[in-house]
Amino acid sequence: MSFGSLSGNAIEALNRGAAEAGCLHNTGEGAISPYHRKGGDLVYQIGTAYFGCRDAKGRFDIERLKDAVTGAPVRALEIKLSQGAKPGLGGVLPGAKVSAEIAETRGVPVGEDCVSPSRHAEFTDVDSMLDWVELLGEETGLPVGIKSAVGDLGFWHELADQMASTGRGVDFVTIDGGEGGTGASPLIFTDAVSLPFRLGFARVFPIFAERGLAEDVVFIGAGKLGLPDNAIVAMGLGADMVNVGREAMLAVGCIQAQRCHTDKCPTGVATQDKWLAHGLDPESKSHRVANYVRTLRRDLLKVSEAAGVEHPALVGPETIEVLETLSEGRRLDEIYAYKPGWGLPAEEDRAALVSLMEAHEETEVQTEGPPETAEPGSRGQQLTGSQPVTE
Repeated sequence: MSFGSLSGNAIEALNRGAAEAGCLHNTGEGAISPYHRKGGDLVYQIGTAYFGCRDAKGRFDIERLKDAVTGAPVRALEIKLSQGAKPGLGGVLPGAKVSAEIAETRGVPVGEDCVSPSRHAEFTDVDSMLDWVELLGEETGLPVGIKSAVGDLGFWHELADQMASTGRGVDFVTIDGGEGGTGASPLIFTDAVSLPFRLGFARVFPIFAERGLAEDVVFIGAGKLGLPDNAIVAMGLGADMVNVGREAMLAVGCIQAQRCHTDKCPTGVATQDKWLAHGLDPESKSHRVANYVRTLRRDLLKVSEAAGVEHPALVGPETIEVLETLSEGRRLDEIYAYKPGWGLPAEEDRAALVSLMEAHEETEVQTEGPPETAEPGSRGQQLTGSQPVTE
């Protein structure tokens, strides 16, 4: 969800909401704009076009990257290898949409088509990719990870083998499921190319677990994981964090009009039309984003408590059952052939999580109805019109 595909007001609302909720905001591959500097911590995604860290000829420039991360609250670098909604494809932002503001942010000429290639120019294989990962980490001091859809597993086997044998490696891996959405891809790609999240993640995680690397890598899940039932399954499979996209867009006003490609988004989310974007108030929408994140966290904690553990990360694959019919189901560890202990943190991390949760009492949500219809007033009062009335 880059600045360029989304309006500045939408990006600002997301960033302010992330700051309020205390979560991270991924920049997308469109670089760090002024709208990303509203208080939220950032994950700077580096795509194939190296926006924001490229020279005049479009080649990667380490000095520009260092300048970018020095001037913004960047907490990690994510190298985008592929995207679940359009794996193997690049992208184009038409020249008509490349305003002076977008051009300055991305480091491209004003009014010219802004092209993202389908592959990186800085590396050609796993070995050279790991060299580049180490370079970025040494030069910036930040954690460096990769984001990728899942298809052929040869890449993942080679990556894990080299991490185990050479000591080089990525700090985190984001697995992007084919359920991910985009307004910039042929339907055949969004509908049928790359594995769905659960299948893709469950094939990649064991590759690292079998080599004793699962605890050395932070696993992040993406692909329709913004609802608590999907998120808890992701964490049961071994995800440490989840990305949310469409739910955050809905929070800032997206009505799924499917006009993203026209630059005429009626709610000002996916447009660079100043008049349309003016209708999106970053201040009020940021609170909606924060409320969504807090509600997702609350629901995950409640499910964890129902499962008898203190934190969603402690819900293992043996706890979750997937129903195949109304009379038959199988546990998650059985479906994906997980070995005992896979999908759970290490013993010392589990103990630390329990201590952390015990030290911080959860604030109970007090409402007289569902969160979206809650009214002010004390518990036990009747509601008449918009004012509570005491019996």
